[in-house]
Amino acid sequence: MNRELLMLVDAISREKSVERDVVFGAVEAALASATKKLFGGEVDIRVTVDRDSGEYETFRRWHVVPNEAGLQNPDAEILLFEAQEQIADIEVEDHIEEPVESLPIGRIGAQAAKQVILQKIRDAEREQLLNDFLSRGEKVFIGTVKRLDKGDIIAESGRIEGRLKRSEMIPKENLRTGDRVRAVILGVDPTLRGPQIMLSRSSPEFMKELFAQEVPEIEQGLLEIKSCARDAGSRAKIAVVSHDKRVDPIGTCVGVRGSRVNGVTNELAGERVDIVLWSEDPAQFVIGALAPANVQSIVVDEERHAMDVVVDEENLAIAIGRGGQNVRLASELTGWRINIMSAEESAAKQEQESESVRKLFVDKLDVDAEVADILIAEGFTSLEEVAYVPMQEMLEIEAFDEDTVNELRTRAKDALLTMEIAREEKVEEVSQDLRDLEGMSPELIAKLADGNIHTRDDLADLAVDELVELAGMGEAEARAMIMKAREHWFTA
Repeated sequence: MNRELLMLVDAISREKSVERDVVFGAVEAALASATKKLFGGEVDIRVTVDRDSGEYETFRRWHVVPNEAGLQNPDAEILLFEAQEQIADIEVEDHIEEPVESLPIGRIGAQAAKQVILQKIRDAEREQLLNDFLSRGEKVFIGTVKRLDKGDIIAESGRIEGRLKRSEMIPKENLRTGDRVRAVILGVDPTLRGPQIMLSRSSPEFMKELFAQEVPEIEQGLLEIKSCARDAGSRAKIAVVSHDKRVDPIGTCVGVRGSRVNGVTNELAGERVDIVLWSEDPAQFVIGALAPANVQSIVVDEERHAMDVVVDEENLAIAIGRGGQNVRLASELTGWRINIMSAEESAAKQEQESESVRKLFVDKLDVDAEVADILIAEGFTSLEEVAYVPMQEMLEIEAFDEDTVNELRTRAKDALLTMEIAREEKVEEVSQDLRDLEGMSPELIAKLADGNIHTRDDLADLAVDELVELAGMGEAEARAMIMKAREHWFTA
């Protein structure tokens, strides 16, 4: 029988083109499954087959669990103290094994054994095909629509299948069985029983890969796509930069008479693409990203990672775009929060900010409005600047003499110290559960305390735009932080 087992393993291995170990594993699984049925219950059985002789041994196993955990499955678990009575140095998560009588292969239902073995082999074949496909390093899946599955599309490329979820399709796109389809590979989920390759046609990565196929200079490293933002099926923006001064990045991506960009838009159901020149200067990058709108001026707020962009009335609607699409895509492309405003709105905001700074200087420095206005006119916007800018810079202000400058600096430092003490007292009011929240930093805790956010529930109750305004973070980061704060609502 042992010799026949080895011959069977060799025959299946050759016929199915799989490793002998895979077939041996299937045989071991079939023997273990059949033996388990004899014991009943949820016992754990392990069978090991000698690869040379074909002889096999069978063991019943118990999983070692902590004493305080208790037994969830007495048929296959043992408490640590009981296991240590048998093996002194055994630890939690180890196994205790006991030899049991091996079941003759002849007593295994032939059909059951065959099904287990063939299923193992099919799994191995599928895994081998998947590994071979992934080893080619392809980022774009090219195949045909095989079938629909609960709204998702199952596409086939050779013997490999991929799943294109409805959420990853281009809106209003109607793909039918037999249609040719291209999609970017998002990743692989080996836990799925069906197609394990996850696809997308709506992600920015797909557009990047399409341009890489249409524009050889990207593959050659002469051009680089730095970022991409999309409203799938409607409009998109990509930022490109040239690593060779002789290559025009925008013209190269557009192609002769638009041939290259048209190749991309045709694949994406006519999706309009704005090609933007990437710049190391964030302000210049944002100006380019807002095209075709013309920008009058721009104010950068590094702390809040935001920009106030001023455009004239004629360009206001263009800059914002239909439904806010243009400014939203520009914001996603650049990573900056962009506030579009008219010249009148900008002037009103600047006046409001000046009034706020004026009040700060009057209250904290104990000066009159005239002195505060002089500081504002010279570009001072905070107490830190008054306290710590080089002495010489303040002495260059004609209205101030050395005694005035020294007095202003002293008052500013005293005010900052008082404010810091008050801030620390506020921070001490922040609960430990909020401090322990993932992603929390001392700086963020201080900002939340300033906004009277003291508990995890306080944070969970905030709207995304409120947290963005309060903490000066991006919308995606704010949304993730709020959802993290709300987790205990659903797990309690």
